[in-house]
Amino acid sequence: MYRFSNIYVLAAFGTIGGALFGFDVSSMSAWLDTEQYLTYFNHPNSNVQGGITASMSGGSFIGAIAAGFLADKLGRKLALQVACAIFVVGCAVVCSAQNVAQLIVGRMINGFAIGICSSQVCVYLAELAPSNIRGRIVGIQQWSIEWGILIMYLICYGCIQGVSGPAAFRISWGVQAIPAIILFFALFLFPESPRWLAGRERWEEVLQILAELHGNGDRNDPIVLAEYEEVREAQRIAAESKNVGFFDLFGPGIWPRTLAGTSVQMWQQLLGGNVAMYYVVYIFQMAGLSGNTNLYSSAIQYVIFLVTTGLVLPFIDRIGRRQLLIGGALICMCLHYATAAIMATYGKPVDNVFGNENLKLEITGTPGKAVIALSYIFTGIYGLTWAPTGWIYCSEVFPLKYRAKGVGLSAATNWIFNFALAYFLPASFKNITWMTYIIFGVFCTVMTIQIFFTYPETAMKTLEEIDAIFDSKIPAWRTAKVQEHALEARAQNISKTGAMRTDSDGFNEKDGEKDGVDRKEVV
Repeated sequence: MYRFSNIYVLAAFGTIGGALFGFDVSSMSAWLDTEQYLTYFNHPNSNVQGGITASMSGGSFIGAIAAGFLADKLGRKLALQVACAIFVVGCAVVCSAQNVAQLIVGRMINGFAIGICSSQVCVYLAELAPSNIRGRIVGIQQWSIEWGILIMYLICYGCIQGVSGPAAFRISWGVQAIPAIILFFALFLFPESPRWLAGRERWEEVLQILAELHGNGDRNDPIVLAEYEEVREAQRIAAESKNVGFFDLFGPGIWPRTLAGTSVQMWQQLLGGNVAMYYVVYIFQMAGLSGNTNLYSSAIQYVIFLVTTGLVLPFIDRIGRRQLLIGGALICMCLHYATAAIMATYGKPVDNVFGNENLKLEITGTPGKAVIALSYIFTGIYGLTWAPTGWIYCSEVFPLKYRAKGVGLSAATNWIFNFALAYFLPASFKNITWMTYIIFGVFCTVMTIQIFFTYPETAMKTLEEIDAIFDSKIPAWRTAKVQEHALEARAQNISKTGAMRTDSDGFNEKDGEKDGVDRKEVV
């Protein structure tokens, strides 16, 4: 049966899973200030609105925890198809919501599916992509999230302007199911992850898929054979232990990777991206914008987010992960403190803002424009740095036997902090106003210190080379130039010596042993 083999085509379809998250983000944020939504759901207060928004993140937390077990048992492909089917069910529940309770249940179902997709799309693409472009391939997932945010926001905007009554938000919430249906059927044309197949001892399929992905179908291509050899070696190591549970992620030798993978997802949330995405309408209301002006000003922010991430993806592997994470944290720290200073100095306490009793501070005139400008700049910096890099980094740091569950736990960390911020931000804007930004500034300060001392560089390295870096315990700030391009060097050596060949069964043989591994063994 025909299947896709071009890695960019696989990424384009596979990251629809990320677009589902983006759809769900703006399918709520776009309606926060609209009469159709507020009237039908009885003008939810800050606690109720926080619960509605956070319900998706709560479901995603559960989905991310379950994702590792599903992906290890069913395979990366089938796990994603299960998620797509669940998402369609959630859309039906949300679309037909008669009250807040049903809306929350539907968003939790959607969130469960998004939790699976958000963790396993990263794993899947990281295991398919060659090391020299893995960053941009996995980063496409973040870009697809941003496309999803913008597209759904524009759909919601059209519904707000052209449809009256509850039908307006029902149409937009129902449309979310379309990309999930597309991804479900497209996955039938996807190859399974060769590293997952290696874990099931299906070596013939491993070699064939690697040949399709990296050698235009040629099983004897040196790059294919080198990649195959690395997969075999990684699987040999993985097979030495029993099945991995979540507590094993905190065992000796693996906990620094778990700390890196989970903390990068935690910091991605605590950087303040939720402020810019979920509650941009609230921020612009406080800055003096309302109605259509607020809606299209928010759309501009989403466009900035999309464009900046798109610009950095072609270069993200050359720049390196540490520079993007540390640089982004430092700049965002300055932006948060500047926003807090303006709001504290020029903000005026009020009973409500444009009738919204969840907001208690108003910043008008030039200071209000400054807050809007800082929000735009923050979004641009976030899109250039943390938005794509956080997901890339957590998909790289775990060795094969821990990868699915490790990335699942990392994504779950993202979602539990996403849940907390989505729930508490409305109350925070209401009760402590500008001090909300001081808190995010402090988070940025702390994350910079941790990243410098504990996050090794992973760009331009194979997943197996990253394993070696963690095992070597080289200080994180000295890892940028460690063992780069080893896979290409090994491939060149294979090409020159011609010592390796592919037997009739599709397995590699070599006269004698290499690195202590008998290549004549029966797999």
